[in-house]
Order: sequence, then C-alpha cells, then structure tokens
Amino acid sequence: MYIDPEAVLRWLHILAMVYWLGGEWGVFQTSYNVANPKLSLDERRRHMETAYRIDILARTGIILLLPLGVHMGFNLGVHDYGGGWLWLVWILGFAWLSLTWAAFVYRDTDHGIRLTLIDERIRYVVIPALFIAAIGSFLTDWPFRADWYSTKVLIYSLLLVIGLGLRFIMRHWVPIFRELAEQGPNPVLEKQLSSELAIGRGMAYVYWIGIAAVAFLGATKPF
Repeated sequence: MYIDPEAVLRWLHILAMVYWLGGEWGVFQTSYNVANPKLSLDERRRHMETAYRIDILARTGIILLLPLGVHMGFNLGVHDYGGGWLWLVWILGFAWLSLTWAAFVYRDTDHGIRLTLIDERIRYVVIPALFIAAIGSFLTDWPFRADWYSTKVLIYSLLLVIGLGLRFIMRHWVPIFRELAEQGPNPVLEKQLSSELAIGRGMAYVYWIGIAAVAFLGATKPF
C-alpha cells in the first residue's frame, strides 16, 4: 500500500481547518454561560474550563496551518522555500505549539498567564511578517507567485489579529474570576466581563467568514 505524502498534508490541513472553525464555535456558545451572573460561580467556572478545553483544539489548528500551508505551497510551486526552510518552519511551528499547550496546562496559574503573554508576543512577529509577505507578493510576485495563495496568507494574517483579540478576552477570564471568588458579587467586574464577551462575539462572526474564505481559496485556487 502506498499513501501519497501530499494527500496526508491535505488531510492534516482539513483537520486543522475543522478544529479551528469548530473550536471557535464551541467557545462562542460556551461564553454565554461564562458571562451569565445568574449562574453560580462554580458552574460558570466549569463552563470556562470547557471553553478552554475546546479552545486549545482551535489554537492547535491555527498554528499547524502555518507550517502545513508553507509546506503545501512549496509542493504546489508557489514559492521556492523548501529543504532547510521547511524544516525550520516545522521546528518553529512545533515550538510555538508546545508553548501554547504549556500555557493551556498551566492556564489557572500566574505561570500560565506569563506563557500566554509569550504566545501573544509571537503573534506580534508572525502577523506583520505574513502581512508584508502577502502584500509584497501582489506587487512583485515575491515571495509567493500565485495571487490565490497570497490572498490566503493575507486573510490568515488578519484572522490572527482577530484571534489575538479573542485571546486577550479569554486571558482576562482568570483574574476576573479570581476577584469574583475572593470578593463575591461585583457589578463592575460583571459588566466588564459581559462587555468584553459582547465584543468578542462580534469579532467571532468576522472570524468565521474569514476562515471559510481561507478554506475556499485553498480548495478552489480561483486566480
């Protein structure tokens, strides 16, 4: 039996997209109960825990899409960065993924918050690098030679911006719930939580449209 390595990459790419889109939907739905002051604090914490467990799959999908996309792009001939470059992208991708999982494991601690901050700072580098590469490709056909691929990279970089905003919101859950546990009911904190989640839900709608657009471009390669 022979399995085409390219088919395996496509399969992994599909799984990453599914976990990304499905995971974000799960967190979106769970957030309603996280922000519901009518529920007990313990019950809201359980919903928050569920949201984190769903979200780690979405985060995994988001990060894996980067090395998968670069690898498949090289195989399709839209850029020339193979060999050692691909190894470097995969190594850095898995290092980033390991950091994200470590932040998840220690999510209820100050150490977890510090790891999450490092994760966010990585995005401060990745997002502008991808954005500039995409724009440069439209203008000069470098580093990418296909407009559909450049568009996909551009949208992906913008989705990382939205994802970063959603990460800010989820990171605030830990200190907010700590204060609620220590101080009891607090209308100011409840209002902050509800306000941030309302903004996050609005961002989520744009997120889903963008994810669908990325998937469409990868599947159809229309231009």
